[in-house]
Amino acid sequence: MWRHRLIQQPRLLKQLLALLADAAMGVLAVWLAFSLRLDGPHLPSGAQWWAYALAPLLAAPVFLAAGLYRTVFRFAGMVAMRAIVLSVLAYGVLYFGLLLTLQLPDVPRSVGLIQPLLLLLLLAGLRALVRRALDVSRLQGLRLSGVRRRVLIYGAGSAGRQMAGAFASALEFEAVGFLDDSTALKGLSINGLKVHAPEQLPALIERLQVSDVVLAMPSASRARRNEILSALAPLPVHVRSLPGLSELAQGKVALADLKELDVEDLLGRPPVAPQPALLARNISAAVVLVTGAGGSIGSELCRQILAEKPRVLVLLEHSEFALYAIHAELIATSRRLGLAVQVEALLADVRDARRMQEVFDHWRPNTVYHAAAYKHVPLVEHNVAEGVANNTLGTRSVALAAMACGVQHVVLISTDKAVRPTNVMGASKRMAELVLQALAARGDHSTVFCMVRFGNVLGSSGSVVPLFRRQIRSGGPITLTHPDVTRYFMTIPEAAQLVLQAGGMAQGGEVFVLDMGEPVRIGELAERMVRLSGLSVRDVDNPQGDIAIEITGLRPGEKLYEELLIGDDPQPTQHPRILQAREDFLPWVELAPVLAQLQDQAEKGDEAALRQTLARHVSGFVSSSSSAAG
Repeated sequence: MWRHRLIQQPRLLKQLLALLADAAMGVLAVWLAFSLRLDGPHLPSGAQWWAYALAPLLAAPVFLAAGLYRTVFRFAGMVAMRAIVLSVLAYGVLYFGLLLTLQLPDVPRSVGLIQPLLLLLLLAGLRALVRRALDVSRLQGLRLSGVRRRVLIYGAGSAGRQMAGAFASALEFEAVGFLDDSTALKGLSINGLKVHAPEQLPALIERLQVSDVVLAMPSASRARRNEILSALAPLPVHVRSLPGLSELAQGKVALADLKELDVEDLLGRPPVAPQPALLARNISAAVVLVTGAGGSIGSELCRQILAEKPRVLVLLEHSEFALYAIHAELIATSRRLGLAVQVEALLADVRDARRMQEVFDHWRPNTVYHAAAYKHVPLVEHNVAEGVANNTLGTRSVALAAMACGVQHVVLISTDKAVRPTNVMGASKRMAELVLQALAARGDHSTVFCMVRFGNVLGSSGSVVPLFRRQIRSGGPITLTHPDVTRYFMTIPEAAQLVLQAGGMAQGGEVFVLDMGEPVRIGELAERMVRLSGLSVRDVDNPQGDIAIEITGLRPGEKLYEELLIGDDPQPTQHPRILQAREDFLPWVELAPVLAQLQDQAEKGDEAALRQTLARHVSGFVSSSSSAAG
């Protein structure tokens, strides 16, 4: 195909062709200028030939110096057109000045004014024609193959207009219009695309064969976005979004910025703004150590800790790849923002008490965030000894090492599954809480221990959201353990912010509970994700639907409903989304022998004994025999 052959030619050859075409346009503009001035087709003679020759001789160096031939014709936009205008203006001044100076016989001075104007029109027209020809040739093939997705852009503001410009040269998308709430914009045309009222969307989907709606409203409130998503959910369109204002501040909108809906949109409630003083209280200019630094929560804690400018940030992680990834990311972020933060990466296992003491003695951290844990319920249920050793005994190693070297604050990242647990993971995390509560009550040290308990985080490695997205992309079915299962949800950044703020309020021994709003029914979340992907749920009422939801049954140790409190009297704190629980615990003199017993049982791999010990000392935990050898 001619378009493909032309695009594949060497860049130098294409630039030479463009230069020759512009030179020809210059000569044509001179002829048109003479013809207009003399009221008829012009036949040059004598000195008039100099007027023709001067045009390409002047234009070539001016246009080369202006960089006109560094722009790819098929992607030329307003920036390129602005460059053409400025280049022709400079050329016109030189051309008119030379004709005035040379005073060539039979060459009217007005030719020097008319020719540059005509040249500008010819150059702009030539580029528009080439771009149109290349695009039409390409897009006809795409339309025939049915590949392009037809898109309505919700939001005709700056971000929406930039996105429309990006769609103009896109292979996979074609913008067919705007949606906007503004009555002043209704019916207007922006960049050749008509602005429609949102209530027209159902009719537009059918008439324009719309497959996707892009939310291009980075400054819209969460409440407004939720209203729009609720209106879009019943419609057969795939809903995508653009980043928020903070991400857009780095540059123009591009197709690469298009993404699936934020987990915040799926959560359906606005986050509470953080309190800066609490965020920085135990971090700024301090030595901060994060265990489990490569995990979902640990890595986000590290990102937010870095922003508070600690003196040293120590990353402690058992997984080599996870440690490498977060360390490289933080180093790059620190350099980009010009932060004077020393970031150190340590491979270590929190279960190794000697290694923990060595790390703490060397780095002498001021604040520790203990996020290292095995948290996947079925895996821990089938690997009881590993789960207890990591979650409970690893916490003991970290806490004792911190206390021995005078760490000021230790914050344990806990879970709602620690409340009346029905699984080993929850029971082992409740034992970890008991370790810190008992040590905090000893009173023979200066370390402030606290725990922060919260539910699921959207978008984490173990979250249902990425799992459901993968299942939707593969055509289903979505696997759901039970139609009535509900969970508390929070976004990873919001959870990390609240953890840091809770740690800033700690006085010693507190069990902080994050207010996670209303619990979410997982079945409703799955249905919402299907509909916002432009698909329908296949069920009894709609047997021809796109994605089926398959009920697989509750997994070992899984609860229908999670809780955040063991007691019934949570106390408010200075932060509206952080509560303080009152939880009973064992004194250290009673708990220490229990921990020694757990260690002996874990080393022997005696899962039945581990379950029995946990059942005796964790309120609400009932030992289960549904385990596999691990």
